[in-house]
Amino acid sequence: MTSLKGKTLFITGASRGIGLAIALRAARDGANIAIAAKTSDPNPKLEGTIHSAAAAIEQAGGKALPIMCDIRDETQVIAAVDATVAKFGGLDICVNNASAISLTSTTQTDMKRFDLMHSINGRGTFLVSKTCIPHLRKSDNGHILMLSPPLDMKSKWFAPHVAYSMAKYNMSLCVLGMAAELSGDGISVNALWPRTAIATAAVKNLLGGDKLVAMSRKPEILADAAYLLFTQPRHSLTGKFLIDDTFLHTVGGVDDFEPYRVDASLPLAADFFVPDDSVPPPGVKVSQLPLG
Repeated sequence: MTSLKGKTLFITGASRGIGLAIALRAARDGANIAIAAKTSDPNPKLEGTIHSAAAAIEQAGGKALPIMCDIRDETQVIAAVDATVAKFGGLDICVNNASAISLTSTTQTDMKRFDLMHSINGRGTFLVSKTCIPHLRKSDNGHILMLSPPLDMKSKWFAPHVAYSMAKYNMSLCVLGMAAELSGDGISVNALWPRTAIATAAVKNLLGGDKLVAMSRKPEILADAAYLLFTQPRHSLTGKFLIDDTFLHTVGGVDDFEPYRVDASLPLAADFFVPDDSVPPPGVKVSQLPLG
């Protein structure tokens, strides 16, 4: 498959950032996108709503369905998926992008924040995937994608923020299990993760401010990697934990990653959770400046 024209994507957290970038890349092909997110009204601290995202998707050439949806609520998720199928006639791709983060130590993590991260990252991902699976079985090239890291079980990824790492790795555990569980259904289940920091609201507001944003790559690198994955032959890749630039280089033949940089005069900041043995493409240099 070389195009997403007419394909339907259900993307959580697609009102801004990485989720919106994935939606806009698919929209350029004429895809249908359900924007499942919580932001319906403008927020002065966060750019973008489900309605502004829908307008951008339509302008890019796609069809949009903005849905206010809290993925912690089973009733809302079922209703959102049903509305998507009713409007577009089916479902081809589920993107679990919504996530919560708190880079706090064990004693500094209050249980309300712990529960939030686990209910969105782990439970929400499981719930959305579970709800989409019956419809994805009917697609001629069904996909579930988690924006989650490789399962690299090193203590250094857990020690600084045990609660967040547990919650984020829960998304990746879904990949490990569901890929095998659904292997006979023709549904590909994979994870995608950035090698570097990505210029999103979370990076700016929670991790490192404008300085870290300047040392980041644009969300479009993940959008291009997701698009490349979705357009691969049916079930040719499943159960994989992909790093954005390596996948674009080895499978997509991309050699120039400079256009993805926010500020080429500054070093690129490494993201966490990238395994030590993950070698970047030729010419790519990443600083080990810690996030947070």
